[in-house]
Amino acid sequence: MALNLAFETVGSGPPLLMLHGLFGSSGNWRSIARHLAATHTVHSVDLRNHGASPWSDTMSYVEMADDVLQLMDRLGLAAPAVIGHSMGGKTAMAMALRQPQRVGGLIVVDIAPVSYADTLTPFAQAMSGADVTAAASRAEIQRRLQQAVPDPGVVPFLMQNLVLHNDRFDWRINLAGICAAMPQLCGLPSELLGARFDRPVTVIAGGRSGYVAQRDGSDFAPMFPLARVEVVADAGHWVHADQPAAFLALVKQALQEHGPPGLPVAASTG
Repeated sequence: MALNLAFETVGSGPPLLMLHGLFGSSGNWRSIARHLAATHTVHSVDLRNHGASPWSDTMSYVEMADDVLQLMDRLGLAAPAVIGHSMGGKTAMAMALRQPQRVGGLIVVDIAPVSYADTLTPFAQAMSGADVTAAASRAEIQRRLQQAVPDPGVVPFLMQNLVLHNDRFDWRINLAGICAAMPQLCGLPSELLGARFDRPVTVIAGGRSGYVAQRDGSDFAPMFPLARVEVVADAGHWVHADQPAAFLALVKQALQEHGPPGLPVAASTG
């Protein structure tokens, strides 16, 4: 069953949906959204088990795509442009493959429609093992994560999920649900195999990231034959955070090239 997702909206103009990656939230997009708000109505979405959105024991890409499609119905959006990073990129691709007429433009950030080795469960385990409810300060929790997470650059990103509730710290993401779903999150739903999205797709890859290994777009070609890969030098997996100016330039170019945006429709009363 589709969940009612939380979201933030800024700007005016044609609709644009932004979908974050694993362990992220709509807040990751605020700076980018402010820049795009001059020309678009930007809806930054919290995917299930993240941010302020509801939790679920399951989170397949088909389920997450259906969540976002339901949000589009609630907002009265026919076919907005969609930007998705990492897990959000796979969710956006699932939307395009399941209901291609509902996606007015597709921008995929540093992810491909392939299966990956699970390198992310250790992050969730480190967060679960940090015993945050007994911690006296954010600094104490950050030190615990730094001891458990080998990449110190990831720790501040994970710390964005720490909240204070009733004078106790806790994580606002569903770590148990995420861990249980990790095999699905690292892969691609079998029911999408054989589907195609025959509109232009812009893929923005980080030059220092290995997530989009085939720079010629060949990993996209069977399902997204019109995909084009743009590589941002000196950027890792979080392209929009590492090189925001270069990222924004490519996004604006893609939004212009992908044709007329989707028009609003009557909002659902359900």
